[in-house]
Amino acid sequence: MTKPLIIPAVLAASLQLCAVLTAAPAATLTISRSELADKIRGGWAGKMIGVSYGNPTEFKYNGRINDGEIPAWLPARVENSIHQDDLYVGMTMSETMDRLGLGATAEQFGEAFKASQYHLWHANAGARRLLNLGIKAPLSGSPKYNIHANDIDFQIEADFIGLMCPALPREANKYSARVGGVMNWGDGLYGGMFLNGMYAAAYFENDVRKVVEAGLASIPAQSEYGRLIRDVLDWSAQNPQDWKAAWRLIEDKWDKHTSCPDSALNSFNIDAKINGAYIALGLLYGGKDMGKTVEIAARAGQDSDCNPSSAAGVLGVMLGYKGIPDFWKSGIPALADTKFDYTRSSFNDISKATLERSLKIIRLAGGKVTGEKIVIPMQTPKPPKLEQWNMGVPSSRISYKDPAWSWTGPWKTLTWKDWTEEHSSEFTGYAAAGAGAEAVLTFTGSAVAILGGLTQSGGRADVYLDEKKVRDADAYIVERTHDNVLWHTYGLAQGRHTLRFVTRNDADPRSKGKNIILQEAVIYKAE
Repeated sequence: MTKPLIIPAVLAASLQLCAVLTAAPAATLTISRSELADKIRGGWAGKMIGVSYGNPTEFKYNGRINDGEIPAWLPARVENSIHQDDLYVGMTMSETMDRLGLGATAEQFGEAFKASQYHLWHANAGARRLLNLGIKAPLSGSPKYNIHANDIDFQIEADFIGLMCPALPREANKYSARVGGVMNWGDGLYGGMFLNGMYAAAYFENDVRKVVEAGLASIPAQSEYGRLIRDVLDWSAQNPQDWKAAWRLIEDKWDKHTSCPDSALNSFNIDAKINGAYIALGLLYGGKDMGKTVEIAARAGQDSDCNPSSAAGVLGVMLGYKGIPDFWKSGIPALADTKFDYTRSSFNDISKATLERSLKIIRLAGGKVTGEKIVIPMQTPKPPKLEQWNMGVPSSRISYKDPAWSWTGPWKTLTWKDWTEEHSSEFTGYAAAGAGAEAVLTFTGSAVAILGGLTQSGGRADVYLDEKKVRDADAYIVERTHDNVLWHTYGLAQGRHTLRFVTRNDADPRSKGKNIILQEAVIYKAE
């Protein structure tokens, strides 16, 4: 026989209180449709202004502050934004979302990215190369395959997500994980989440510092990215009038040991977190002034067009399009219906599409849209699980001419100039086509990246690490995809290792040849 349940009076009172709290309406925020639309336009306008402002000095000031001149702003310069990957890559993803719906998966975003035709570099290039070699998203962003996983790429193209998630940082992280996983992982993914957390807060927050803190709350505090942004917040509070003092502290502690081989042992740094710190600097010291914000973010150096673009995008939401001074935005109306390169979207198109997407997300999150009135349930940020990775500490670069390499078979010296839209670079390496050639590298370290020529005539090679067969190397790459990392591995026991490449007589069916071209190895040691 079941005994009757007897609840003590204190417990009964507690249960009644819990019921009341559970039934209490969640906190909400209210905004008009016209104000939401204006803030969305302000965000897109800010991105266009910032990237155009900083473009002339992109990667010309690496590891140093730009104390020189930045070309004076002319409103017509905003036309430069039509041709920038900061805008058109994100629009590939936003257009994919509009076509497939808000439930589009990482693999579907990856398929859209795989088919893109624009020029790409670093994590973006690595991802498109991998996708074309049959590695699906999100593995295309994993450091197992993409050595650029911590690079800036998702950070510069994530804005469309934050812009469609007003006061909804959890929704922003949900979509960021799907899209950002195509090309990034760990700190590279957190860069976009940090940015989108700031966008979500910027719709209702007037204090820039609180906006940056909201971005930090959207990523794991223990991550290197999170610890760096915490430092920026602390150092800016300690040096409220001197952004250069904060910059020097950032430089001394954080501008080192990036995994990207192009950064190894030199001042170039395309890591997401160091450039994210410069976004935060621009916002924290800009005082909600568009000119000061983009100038500081650009003068901090490194990726000096992407960083002011991101900072100005967040500030553009805070100000709204109407609040951006005409001095900065007056060049936009003349090209508001011009399509961004490789997209179906103009400034007017993307602003309208972002608003429509935003209204859907607000409803799905439990909000209400009634005519002009929009009610949004407040979300507290929730960071994803901690994921961290790096190659270690770069210790040496070993040229193909170094005696650490040994060569057998028909290798020959190859020299050519690889012409791009922006510059030409001399390349020299050893090349072999088809089976019958071997290259052996002996090195001491815990990780290695092999750099070489990835072309539309690339072939394949078997790879042996310490005489065990491992993942092979495929030197085929689709057009307009600029990457030079043929093969990499990490997490080895610190010590002496042997790496052997054996060329094969096969290639990707699309390849025009079977070339394997080796240039140098970047060696990393354990932290």
